[in-house]
Amino acid sequence: MRFNSMIHEVIIVIFVTLLRFKVKPTKEIIAENLRMTENEVKEGIKDLAVYWTLGRYDAVAIMEAPDEKTLMRALLRRTGWASTETLVAVPAEEARKLVEA
Repeated sequence: MRFNSMIHEVIIVIFVTLLRFKVKPTKEIIAENLRMTENEVKEGIKDLAVYWTLGRYDAVAIMEAPDEKTLMRALLRRTGWASTETLVAVPAEEARKLVEA
């Protein structure tokens, strides 16, 4: 979690994670993933949306987390069944402000 000391505001980071399954998903793997997701709420991680997809990636997860290290720790727990590629997302409104500055 980033803390801006100038105005005392908490900044939550948005991440887009692209997943490829290493093994065929089973009921057990899905149940374990759901348990991990529920526990990660305690770490400040929240799933905003999760989609299973067709094409190059098997799933896409849009999440918010306090910081990169917190999310990385959570994703490392899933390395047995999925490989991931994670992007940091900046809302378009915020990106436009950067261009205008």
